Amino acid sequence: MKRLAALLFAAAMLAAGCSSDQSGPGQHLVVFAAASLKQTFTQIGEQFKTDNPGATVEFSFAGSSDLVTQLTQGAKADVFAAADTKNMDKAAQAGLLAGNPVNFATNTLTIAVAPGNPKGIRTFRDLARPGLAVVVCAPQVPCGAATKKIEDATKVILAPVSEESAVTDVLGKVSTGQADAGLVYVTDVAGSGGKVDGVTFPESTGAVNTYPIATLKGAADPDLAQKFVELVTGPAGQQVLAQAGFAKP
Repeated sequence: MKRLAALLFAAAMLAAGCSSDQSGPGQHLVVFAAASLKQTFTQIGEQFKTDNPGATVEFSFAGSSDLVTQLTQGAKADVFAAADTKNMDKAAQAGLLAGNPVNFATNTLTIAVAPGNPKGIRTFRDLARPGLAVVVCAPQVPCGAATKKIEDATKVILAPVSEESAVTDVLGKVSTGQADAGLVYVTDVAGSGGKVDGVTFPESTGAVNTYPIATLKGAADPDLAQKFVELVTGPAGQQVLAQAGFAKP
């Protein structure tokens, strides 16, 4: 009887152990990424889940400067992808990075206008025309810093009706008719589904933004975080980014 009881106890413990393994928490990844990466990273996230069965990905998309502020104030994340090197440098200086960031894409500004360009905007200088409602990103946001760089180079000073905290907000104002024009990335126009048209201008080549990505020291699963970085910088991720209009770093 004692032997039978021992065997039954051992079997019960083994079953409990198996049950515990099967119901344990899955791998969960939190990615903080620039607003302009929303479409591409969402797509890459689906591929990531396919490549890593049982893993889940949670994205927080916003202006890069806002994301850095959140991280320095204690927000928890595993991966950070910024729309410029300046904000990634801020994260590095705050001691948030687990390793060196990797540049994975570049993006260029264009002028978003209503379909058909009813205001006849052809150049960057046209954005300074009186009576034109123009929206830009705030100076601390990468798209805003790029706008300021072009203003300085061309000596054309804009008088925007608003300065937004994310490039997607600029796009939204133009696509809904709240603004006549806005400075966004070429990828934003390409991904707008025809809600806006884009007007390219040569001066934009002087303010190209480089996108870096890095794993963070607070990552709950550093290996999983590194796998996401490798997917973004690898052939599959690069193909998604190229299809959206991003250029190589």
